[in-house]
Amino acid sequence: MRQLGIHTRILLQFALGLACLAACNLVTPASLSTPSPTPAPQARILFPSHNQQVAQGIIFDIEILASDPAGGIQRVELYVDEQLEQTSESDAADLRDYRVTMNWFAKETGWHKFAAVAYRADGVASHPHIIALEVVPS
Repeated sequence: MRQLGIHTRILLQFALGLACLAACNLVTPASLSTPSPTPAPQARILFPSHNQQVAQGIIFDIEILASDPAGGIQRVELYVDEQLEQTSESDAADLRDYRVTMNWFAKETGWHKFAAVAYRADGVASHPHIIALEVVPS
């Protein structure tokens, strides 16, 4: 009878252990999982190229490509020497790629910093894409 008691006790502990393991849920429910963030949009100055020289007194084009994998480019801003120079807004709400041409009058000689920033409709901005241009006397 004593052996039956020991076996019963071992069986009871084993059953209790299995019940604890069954109650333990190590899987995270889908509603609690961390969603992967949507990548920010990107802006890139396609033309002119970095460190290019331009003649003083001319108006030249600046080509910018804004892209967003989520498909929501709303506007592109161009900054010259950290001052907002121009803004272009898209008419479509679901643009993945938005190509825009802006222009700038090269009036002051010396180095100038150009930055393009793209924005989604939800306000998320790209990192600025920056180039430097040197305006030389004509």
